Amino acid sequence: MVPVLVLVSMVVFSLLYITPGDPVEIMLGETGSPAIKAALRAELGLDQPLAVQYLRWVGGLIQGDFGQSIRTKQPLLEGLLQRLPVTLELALLSMLFALAIAIPVGILSATHRGTLIDSIATVLSLAGAAIPNFLLAILLILWFSLSLRLLPPSGFTPFFENPIENLKLLIMPAIGLGTHQAAVILRMVRSSMLEVLGQEYVRTARAKGLREGAVLRRHALRNALIPIITLVGLQVGNLLGGAVVTEYIFALPGIGRFVVDSIVGRDYPVVQGVVLFMALVYLFVNLLVDVLYSLVDPRITYS
Repeated sequence: MVPVLVLVSMVVFSLLYITPGDPVEIMLGETGSPAIKAALRAELGLDQPLAVQYLRWVGGLIQGDFGQSIRTKQPLLEGLLQRLPVTLELALLSMLFALAIAIPVGILSATHRGTLIDSIATVLSLAGAAIPNFLLAILLILWFSLSLRLLPPSGFTPFFENPIENLKLLIMPAIGLGTHQAAVILRMVRSSMLEVLGQEYVRTARAKGLREGAVLRRHALRNALIPIITLVGLQVGNLLGGAVVTEYIFALPGIGRFVVDSIVGRDYPVVQGVVLFMALVYLFVNLLVDVLYSLVDPRITYS
């Protein structure tokens, strides 16, 4: 994790300089006076050597200082913590939706290989993977909000203020964001289960007279979980990336909407901090996945 994090910090830091043009000119436009531009350049530390700027930025990160927004002057960490619960709730509901669809349908597809059920599951998984999440989000709004008038089209209500309204507002974003994840995980569940179902210990369990449900639950699924857990951990990055578009479409005040507004407003310190924060979350989730391996499969140990 450490070398990856160092490399990510370098890439994120370089975002300010990869952008064409002078960052200060982009932020202030043509209306800024030379004095204002010089003051902003000094505030951002852009008047110092590049190595000094990077070390200064990393030093602030180590101390928990992610910088502050140029537009609002709000500390970036404070802004992230305000919006993090929205994104985490959306990601959690999306992953729960994906797993609730992918695991049972994937097992059903594997146990009925070559049948009509398997064909339908394959078509649905390909369709779910092919439809872009922003297009699905727009279609959901058209169907459930404008045509059927079952769900509100956008907005957000905190869970502890009104749980019912909170869930109603997050159903469509969770479906739109979780459909692609469900399709990808479903294919992995099917292929992993097919591989495990052909092993000798599964045939032995069946020969002993165990019920099919017990064979699938105790012997097949648990041994098939390793690649599935790996994929779920990797999909967290896709959830965070997909949440940027989904939150903007459904007007959710999460981290995704935060970074889009910052890009539009040329608030580059916020963009740098949010990208680095997402990378940290992604690395932490994959660390948890590595730890889960030993809990799922006792044969795996870490020394």
